[in-house]
Amino acid sequence: MRGYTVARIWGIPIRINTSLLVFLPILAYLIGSGQQIELYAGLLAGFSGVGFDLATLRAGTTPWTIGVVAAVGLFVSVLLHELGHSWAAMRYGIEIESITLWILGGLASLKTLPKEWNRELWIAVAGPAVSVLLGVVCYVGMVLTPASLAVPRFLLGYLAITNVVLTVFNLLPAFPMDGGRVFRALLARTRPYGTATRLAARVGVVFAFLFGIVGVFTFQIILVLLAWFIYSAATTESRTVLLDELLDGISVGDIMTRDPPTVSGDTTVEAFGRQLLSDRQPVHLVVDDDGAPLGVVTLESFKRVEGATAPRSRCRRSHRSCRASTPTRTRSTPSHSSAPAARPARSSRTTDGSSACSRRATTRAPSRSAAGSVRRRCKPAAA
Repeated sequence: MRGYTVARIWGIPIRINTSLLVFLPILAYLIGSGQQIELYAGLLAGFSGVGFDLATLRAGTTPWTIGVVAAVGLFVSVLLHELGHSWAAMRYGIEIESITLWILGGLASLKTLPKEWNRELWIAVAGPAVSVLLGVVCYVGMVLTPASLAVPRFLLGYLAITNVVLTVFNLLPAFPMDGGRVFRALLARTRPYGTATRLAARVGVVFAFLFGIVGVFTFQIILVLLAWFIYSAATTESRTVLLDELLDGISVGDIMTRDPPTVSGDTTVEAFGRQLLSDRQPVHLVVDDDGAPLGVVTLESFKRVEGATAPRSRCRRSHRSCRASTPTRTRSTPSHSSAPAARPARSSRTTDGSSACSRRATTRAPSRSAAGSVRRRCKPAAA
């Protein structure tokens, strides 16, 4: 998820998404102008016995000050929650690419997600543990703050409640939220990782529909957005794990085309067009007079050249160099409590390199065998 980098903590870029920049003033307005001040003051008084002077809290511009500080404090709490996930992940040697704050909370983008159930469990509970700790600290701070400091006292109480609510909500087994990842980790103790993921994803989809229905009937747009996020993230991760299972143990060499169609660099585009019609291959390897690869020429490049130049232009002018068209490592960034994509690509297994092969069916990585023949590493995804 894109955003503006505003800071770095432990080397992790902290980003703010545009949606948060729009939502934060709205949240501050809702806290300061509605009945939330009275609501939270009543909850705190009933739960802790700490009283608040409502006249002081509602005097002048004080409600707006409370609204701004409370809204910012809430998302600072979310940031600390995500840092809890990040700290636990880094303890296991997992790189954190970024933490992004957006309208629905925060996303810690982990470069990889562990398949070991115990590691995923500890990473998942680390965030809620931080929220619980923040709630306790804020509650103690509220109790110790003198009544004369009504605004700081109220803000500490507000953050105590919101952090507890954040913890409880995140621990719902709505995969891929924290509770859903805890649920998958517990399932993975006695089941294959893929089976555990599919079961957790189904539960997540059920919660998504429940949130969506409640959001529609109560006119809560945030719940509707959350339902959409949970549904899309759960189904995406389930499909990704299924793809990993299907490709597990298969090397790129097992699926490559050993005798790719070739064309001389001196072949005219007109002649190449006839060859395209005859062999029906979207990608051809361009070779020199000695058979050494120069690059690849694709159906797309043929169409561009056909419309822009004379039919007797040479394929040598139209090909892309081997270096430019060789698939490099395909980076994918699974997000904790967001939709993980496939794991980062490695060169030896199709489980991790499938993105590079399927992302663009016309991308090839030519190489020479010991006998000097040219081979393609990936064939079209549709083949």
